[in-house]
Amino acid sequence: LEARWYRGCHGIRRWSYRPVQRSSGRVPGHRPLPHHRVNQPAGWFYTSDALRTICDIWDRHGSGLTNMHGSTGDIILLGTTTAELEDPFKEYDKADFDLGGSGSNVRTPSCCVGPARCECACFDTL
Repeated sequence: LEARWYRGCHGIRRWSYRPVQRSSGRVPGHRPLPHHRVNQPAGWFYTSDALRTICDIWDRHGSGLTNMHGSTGDIILLGTTTAELEDPFKEYDKADFDLGGSGSNVRTPSCCVGPARCECACFDTL
């Protein structure tokens, strides 16, 4: 089975970011769908307002489907079109969310998770 890699490209203010998607070719008529990853905030706690903002933006520009806290600790926003790649990024950036991720093989680096999860916490993330 051969997996084909597809790539969308971006020019990003803070760092280089390219959503990458893979298609196995097993499903007839299947087309690759780019996705975004939202890095978790300090402490890995989201307010309901933050979640609402993430979902509202994704409803406008993507499929509306999410994978909450994948293996990397990120929120994965599943499925959009190549034409819709840049607009959601701009909206997430304006709302101060960090997009990106380290993929499924490495945990995404994060700051101190805070006192709710670590007795040696250096920062109050609550």
